[in-house]
Amino acid sequence: MDFLELARKRYSVRSYRADPVEREKLERILEAARLAPTAVNIQPFHLLVIPTTGREAELLRIYNKKWFVQPPVVICACGIPGKSWVRKDGKNYNDVDVAIVMDHLILAATAEGLGTCWIGAFDLGAAKEVLNLAVGVEPIAFTPVGYPADRPPEKKRKPLSELVRYVSW
Repeated sequence: MDFLELARKRYSVRSYRADPVEREKLERILEAARLAPTAVNIQPFHLLVIPTTGREAELLRIYNKKWFVQPPVVICACGIPGKSWVRKDGKNYNDVDVAIVMDHLILAATAEGLGTCWIGAFDLGAAKEVLNLAVGVEPIAFTPVGYPADRPPEKKRKPLSELVRYVSW
């Protein structure tokens, strides 16, 4: 599948089958995340792979939607801002780096026939507590990973003419 086809195929899955995710597929999507570019190649992130079975109640404290714990795995992409590259004007690139990592992971999952849903609207305090995160480690985004039980909706995107400018504003 070419890249545009992959990008068109990816969608936010909100209904999952309980089928297990094959270890080989999980390893391939984690490897794709590892290969993601980060500023100055520092790789200031960690991925937490969390089995959902038996942890549903505590995971629902992080994000209270039943479909969040339907698949067998949830992944949390964490950043380590204290180890990230900082631009001369003070802009810390941690969120950017982790977003690129998460995008690689989500697209790789799609290529493997798996569904994901980027979640940023989670309870930060609950995430830090449930995952027992070390000081200086920030959860940036979560995604369930599993086989979709729904169908992709029609993608609605603005036309390029509304999103792209050439040379200057």
